[in-house]
Amino acid sequence: MMRLPGFRYRAPRTIGEAAAWLAENPANTMLLAGGTDLLPNMKRRQQTPSTVVALRGITSLSEIHNGDGLAIGSGVTLSHLIGDARVRQSYPGLWQAAAQVATPHLRNMGTVGGNLCLDTRCTYYDQNYEWRKSIDFCMKRDGKICWVATSSPKCLAVSSTDTAPMLQALGATVTLVSIRGERIVPVAELFANDGMRYLTRQPDEIVTSIRVPAATGWRSAYWKLRRRGAFDFPVAAAAVAARFDGARVVDLRIVLGAVSSRPLSADRAAALLTGQDLSDELIESAAVAAAGIAKPMDNTDFELVWRKKMVRSLVSHALHEIRGDDMRARRHQLARQELLIPASASAAR
Repeated sequence: MMRLPGFRYRAPRTIGEAAAWLAENPANTMLLAGGTDLLPNMKRRQQTPSTVVALRGITSLSEIHNGDGLAIGSGVTLSHLIGDARVRQSYPGLWQAAAQVATPHLRNMGTVGGNLCLDTRCTYYDQNYEWRKSIDFCMKRDGKICWVATSSPKCLAVSSTDTAPMLQALGATVTLVSIRGERIVPVAELFANDGMRYLTRQPDEIVTSIRVPAATGWRSAYWKLRRRGAFDFPVAAAAVAARFDGARVVDLRIVLGAVSSRPLSADRAAALLTGQDLSDELIESAAVAAAGIAKPMDNTDFELVWRKKMVRSLVSHALHEIRGDDMRARRHQLARQELLIPASASAAR
């Protein structure tokens, strides 16, 4: 049995109190939301904070508000998110992403903020302490070498969050709070392409909310590759959001997941479709262009060359889905779930 290391547990009731406690020793303090990622990491001694600041008791972090779009508290559980009719009807891609995270039990605990800030993963890192010690550790924790590519100057652990690529494609922003004040940054700017320092969030900052712009005129879809139909992290993913004027694409974003240390924006692929109708030929061209920037490494499930090929398929499927094609059979084959876009959203097209 793997046991947690010793640590000091603090349970603030307000964001200000949490920020103050975090500021006391940010280098050795970590935030606990649902704990579905942090606690297993602590048991494996991948992360060993001396203090844990738990956010569960801050009720304002667990709310979803209407406005110009949606303001989603970082403490909203994934189950709460997918159970919210506003998300299912207006942001089907976000609903699909959240619905494919882990299992119902883990979604009941895991939070939107926690999934957004999910630690990067790697075959050589996500092992118990004794296993990692036997290979002389890795660059991400206690070692000096990236075992994925021994000559690499940086860690190549991969981003495995489901919600971040979709939120980035939707143009979402996050609010970061510290005792120094508040700042708002696009989700795209929250991440860095470094497996160790994958967040631009400062050690004393707390992600308090995610704001998603109004969905009027937009359609979205999220497709994910994993070995099983549940539980597993993505090994490739495609998030697509597009705004239409009739059949013509006015604006389009394609973001790839699990093929880099950060969600990867396929801008060139998106540009091929902007101002165009989504013909089969253009969809295929965009899918090829998106797959061209995917650089999966041999540090997760499945063979990397096949994962790269699957990026092309995932992008193509997502684009066909937002065009309005019936993708139910392929969805069920790949995801083992229906994950249907709600009838009300389809009717609005």
